[in-house]
Amino acid sequence: MHTLTTLAASLPAATIGPAPEPVSGGIYLVAPALVGIPVLGAAILLLGGRRTDRWGHWLGVAASSLSFVFGAVVFVALLGRPADQRVLDLSVRSWIDAGAFQVDAGIRIDPLSMTFVLLVTFVGSLIHVYSVAYMEHDADRRRFFAYLNLFVAAMLTLVLANSYLLLFVGWEGVGLASYLLIGFWNHRTEYAVAAKKAFVANRIGDLGLIIALGLMFANFGSVSFLDVLGDRSAQVSEGVATAIGLMLLLAACGKSAQFPLQSWLGDAMAGPTPVSALIHAATMVTAGVYLIVRSAPIMNEAPTAQLVVVIVGAITLLFGAIVGCAKDDIKKALAASTMSQIGYMILAAGLGPVGYAFAIFHLVTHGFFKAGMFLGAGSVMHGMDDQVDMRRFGGLARYMKITWLTFMAGWLAILGIPPFSGFFSKDKIIEAAFVPVAGAEWRAWVFGTVTLLGAGITAFYMSRLFFMTFEGERRWSTQRDGSAQHPHEAPRLMTWPMIVLAVGSVGIGLFLALGGKFVEWLEPVTGTPEHEEPVLPVWLLITLTLGVVVVGTVIAYRRYAAATVPVVPPLGTALTRAARVDLYQDTVNDVALVEPGQALTRSLVFADRAVVDGAVTGIARSQIGLGEITRRVQTGFVRSYAATMLLGLVVLVVVVLATQS
Repeated sequence: MHTLTTLAASLPAATIGPAPEPVSGGIYLVAPALVGIPVLGAAILLLGGRRTDRWGHWLGVAASSLSFVFGAVVFVALLGRPADQRVLDLSVRSWIDAGAFQVDAGIRIDPLSMTFVLLVTFVGSLIHVYSVAYMEHDADRRRFFAYLNLFVAAMLTLVLANSYLLLFVGWEGVGLASYLLIGFWNHRTEYAVAAKKAFVANRIGDLGLIIALGLMFANFGSVSFLDVLGDRSAQVSEGVATAIGLMLLLAACGKSAQFPLQSWLGDAMAGPTPVSALIHAATMVTAGVYLIVRSAPIMNEAPTAQLVVVIVGAITLLFGAIVGCAKDDIKKALAASTMSQIGYMILAAGLGPVGYAFAIFHLVTHGFFKAGMFLGAGSVMHGMDDQVDMRRFGGLARYMKITWLTFMAGWLAILGIPPFSGFFSKDKIIEAAFVPVAGAEWRAWVFGTVTLLGAGITAFYMSRLFFMTFEGERRWSTQRDGSAQHPHEAPRLMTWPMIVLAVGSVGIGLFLALGGKFVEWLEPVTGTPEHEEPVLPVWLLITLTLGVVVVGTVIAYRRYAAATVPVVPPLGTALTRAARVDLYQDTVNDVALVEPGQALTRSLVFADRAVVDGAVTGIARSQIGLGEITRRVQTGFVRSYAATMLLGLVVLVVVVLATQS
């Protein structure tokens, strides 16, 4: 591990990256097609009806792949520019013109956006190919590929936007697409409920982004990156920057499944496995990391907000790791792992200039090895009659060699075993966490220890998953009838994407780390690095990290490979039982949010009926009563009217005589 390179903490936010250059021609004009192509693909598949059933899935693959080709062309063109000319703004058209509020629909082309473009389109295209075979027998395969294309288009809109408002459009599009994909098999009630849960949790986070947009307009008069993230970002007060930073964090918590809005991620595994690989490993859940790193100039002016970001990341990485230790569902165990790894990225992003580049570095490597493991889980399910209970697997390495080897590559990568990719990305975050921020060594010790502990727990639960699935004795039987299983390897359309992702899991970390090329690539966005040292020597951190990883792996091996794994899960400790139900997060949400919300709703309904509607209906009823009394006086008989007139005359005479006397 080379010496940590960081940006000096004293560097003012305004110096992060050069000012963007306007683009009016050249190869960059193909950039809008990155979004347009998958949008067109989704439209054709959704509107074309059953006529596209035979070839619609290949159209979806072609749309995603063509976006990758165009993205690669733009990337090469950007790579050929000098480092100080790699931030470009392409104005597509005027979008909103409302007095003082003017927003253009435009594209920000820079190293950060292009990193996401390549990751989304490359990994997304592999998942599209995998899905052709995985969804082969689904009657609604065409609709599935339409949703996949819609998601890719929304994610590209999010990362290519040149303003927070256009980013918000992509942000909401991603939320919509994830809702449709998670609930794709919505004929099952629990799947529909899972989709709704994800949608509601994301809407809570979206409220933070909406408030942040309002604060930006109130203080900058604009929501464009050029105005908000330019020189003026250093001119706002720390209080305003803190408020914006905290609202952006709330948005990131919803989209990236961070504490306390993380409970939806495990249930989201209800969607088809390719959905889990695309949305909940490589792309959507990383949107929160992108948002915080993109907002670096604002976050650098808000040290309090940065500290909260680090705390949230630290809590989530431990939360997800503990939950992952107790999950027997292979997809939910991987979901807990995703939650934990995104926690690492959020923590790194909260470290400010020390960790921005490393957060994105780990995001890229994680996109490869976690997507590969999710696809591997789908391959296991394909060969095991769609079972997900790891206690009913075991010994599959002999029968599913490609799946075993590709999954092993992802497993070793997430453990951080050299030379696999996680060693060069996750370990960099651990190293960065041990760097004092603003001279506060206690923070380095606290958060560094958390990341180190998380690495050990990660090694345990990921090794548990690997050994329970592929090693040890065979425990094959269905939960339905107990009949024997016949595991088999997946078809080539499923295995080839897994092989490509496995190659990335092995080599992409080393490739990006050589000479610090990836950190240097991101300099126009994250700033020019300087050398800083952690509180412990780098060689010692490497040794400690590998040490806790080996300990966690050995414990898992002895319990789940060398020993007999019971098919029926044991009762376990109190912590194990809590981890099986996500540390009671749903219960906490019900008590803290759902039940008070329902009580408030019932109270408002009662007040509406008793007070608001009661006042209106009360007046109406009194008028009806008065009319009823008046109606009874009107009998229609002449003698009654004559008697009434006589009575009135008598009363009048009595009154007159009484007043005269």
